Amino acid sequence: MSFCKQVVVDCRGHLLGRLASIIAKEILNGQHVTLVRCEDVNMSGSLYRAKLKYANFRRKHTNSNPSHGPFHQRAPSKIMWRTI
Repeated sequence: MSFCKQVVVDCRGHLLGRLASIIAKEILNGQHVTLVRCEDVNMSGSLYRAKLKYANFRRKHTNSNPSHGPFHQRAPSKIMWRTI
């Protein structure tokens, strides 16, 4: 991507990790990036395996005081944000 004031990226149909790596590189270069339609991003592998991995991820919390984090978001935009 060439450097411009702000870049809008449509996430529909892209793989989560590959898109996240490209966006992270642009952000590190100082580019302002806006992502739209994050709910349509693709995750490779079976749906059952992805659900198991995410359920295991959501189960992790602090034993002494769970309200101190870590916090696991469910929104597609926040999952993309955490991946980046």
